[in-house]
Amino acid sequence: MKNLPWREFFALVISIGVVGLGLGATIPLTALTLDQRGAGTHVIGIVTAISALGILASAPFVTGWVARFGPRRMMIASVWVAALTTALMQVTDNIYAWSVLRFLFGGVMGVLFTLGEAWVNRIAPDNSRGRVVAIYATSFTLFQLTGPALVAAAQGKIAYSFAACGLLFLGALPGLALLNGDNPAADEEEEEHSRWQSVLPKMPMILLGAAFFALFDTLILSFLPVYAMRQGIVMELALLSATVVLVGDTVLQFAMGWLADHFGRWRVHVACGIAVCLLLPLLPLAARHPWLWWTVLVVLGAAAGAIYMLALVACGERFSGGALTTASALVNVGWGAASAGGPLLTGALMQNVGINALPGVLFGGCAIFLLSAAWEAWRERKAAKA
Repeated sequence: MKNLPWREFFALVISIGVVGLGLGATIPLTALTLDQRGAGTHVIGIVTAISALGILASAPFVTGWVARFGPRRMMIASVWVAALTTALMQVTDNIYAWSVLRFLFGGVMGVLFTLGEAWVNRIAPDNSRGRVVAIYATSFTLFQLTGPALVAAAQGKIAYSFAACGLLFLGALPGLALLNGDNPAADEEEEEHSRWQSVLPKMPMILLGAAFFALFDTLILSFLPVYAMRQGIVMELALLSATVVLVGDTVLQFAMGWLADHFGRWRVHVACGIAVCLLLPLLPLAARHPWLWWTVLVVLGAAAGAIYMLALVACGERFSGGALTTASALVNVGWGAASAGGPLLTGALMQNVGINALPGVLFGGCAIFLLSAAWEAWRERKAAKA
């Protein structure tokens, strides 16, 4: 990691971390406020899904915007829009206005995630990419986890909570100002390779890995406490279960990145998928034994989180320049689609089929990821023989 530009790296990590802090505070604050105003859970779900739709809507345009305005300017503009749309939620309680604001908010979050992921891959040395991306992902998760705690601590103490959340985003601006804003013009050949039609066929394993973790993250936060209570775990411990999964995701990512740097990204990526598929069927049994329950959740969080982190590493291995930005945008398309559709499908299945539809859906998603890895390996062997 000696060749890493540490100043730029830390500026990027802190900037995106502050964005994660604002995001982690805004999501529960929105849900809590809607609940206090008497909105049903279906309304909360729709408003949440609208943010994911915003990510999907902005993704096709990110590469073009970056080519025209440069990545740093786009990130700075996105931070300002995130701050403004969040603060404006303070001045109205109209659900349609909130929907528009959350759509715009999701769009600029998609821009920030895409450019942050592309940027960290651009500056990461090849021989330590796993560890560098792991530090980036871990830092974002830690900041995001702090957001709900901040809302809980400030509840009832701050009169203008949405305005305060908007100001949180502006804390990312000093770090963004330190980033290298150079954006050399791409030639026609690079622009051709940067189109999504050229990039998408090269990244099925990447895209499905990111989509799986988006599904995992959304379902664990939404349904794991309910699943745990239905399995007989007391409410206080059931509510803690999702946090334990996120702790496993956070604290073990650097170790996963180190393994990828030393034993190969593809091998570790596949091993994590296999681990998830082995652990998910254990959940009903583990719920009867507290020591096994917490152990499974920690390891499950680490393995699932590494699937996403290593998908980002794979983007940096395979793409550069505008193609890297396009690949990162497609990763966020997969994230948005899984986040929007996964809870709707899983909620319906849990209602009609049974509570074990939760691990069943996650098992299916991870199995599809592993199939894409097998297909990718077969395709590469076939190309090598040709």
